[in-house]
Amino acid sequence: MQRTYLIKDGKLTEDITASANGCDVLLFVDPTADEQKYLIEELKIDEHTLASAMDPEELPRFETEPEHIALILNRPRNYSGKEQLVFKVASMGLFLFKNKLVIVMMEDIPLFIGKRFNVIASAQDIFLKIIYNAIAHYLEHLRVINMISEEIEDKMTESVDNKYLFNLFSLEKSLVYYVRAITANGLVLEKLRNSSIKVGFSEVSREVLDDIIIENMQAQKQAEIYSNILAGLMDARASIVNNNLNLLMKRLNAITIWIMVPTFVVSAFSMNVPIPLHQHPAGFWIVMALAVISVWITVTYWKYRKW
Repeated sequence: MQRTYLIKDGKLTEDITASANGCDVLLFVDPTADEQKYLIEELKIDEHTLASAMDPEELPRFETEPEHIALILNRPRNYSGKEQLVFKVASMGLFLFKNKLVIVMMEDIPLFIGKRFNVIASAQDIFLKIIYNAIAHYLEHLRVINMISEEIEDKMTESVDNKYLFNLFSLEKSLVYYVRAITANGLVLEKLRNSSIKVGFSEVSREVLDDIIIENMQAQKQAEIYSNILAGLMDARASIVNNNLNLLMKRLNAITIWIMVPTFVVSAFSMNVPIPLHQHPAGFWIVMALAVISVWITVTYWKYRKW
């Protein structure tokens, strides 16, 4: 699917009448075979680089071509409840020409949102702000992951269900993906900064790029901290679940024994043979009293032994 955008009065607006050659931003979402052919043959985008932009497992990289620069960036995918608390990453391709930005991605998500897009100066400006938004998206997901993990921890204090443990494993797996993606993005952004003068970035754009790199470093540190904490305490949380199960079994055994002791007393006086008290007028109450005393003796002995 192809979309065309124009910069008008400092705003980026979609214009379905604009041609691919006359627009400021050209967006392709899950491009068809004909669209891929146009990107390769008309815009001279490398076929391998284009395939990388559509491959979720592709590592970020930066390349310079005669007519444009190509940046493959890892960004977080939109989270869905069906993912079972697994936060994944996807690739997107940013191809910056002299007067135009071409974006290739597989998932249709809102790109041009947030206060950063209130004022747009050029395609180069949009290029940097999309990267900035991707990093901000990581930070938002990291905050959500931290909140979910804390909520799961609270539920695990009294739970014996492995469901919460599996949820934590999923979050830990997501953080591993995020650390890898954010770290790889940082290396590519450093390479872009080193080539910023060569590719024609203005002084303002280089300052924005420095801010982006700092923001990415903060996201990387935050992801690493959350990942280390979650991984380091995973064994302790598993032990909590096992301990809760042991306590539950202990209570059930105690209840079973407390029931069995008086049951034995009552059963002994219920046999179909001549037994003491079978003709006593208060025999029933005497047997019940013996059953209660047996429970009291059992509980007292357990307390004495600190069981």
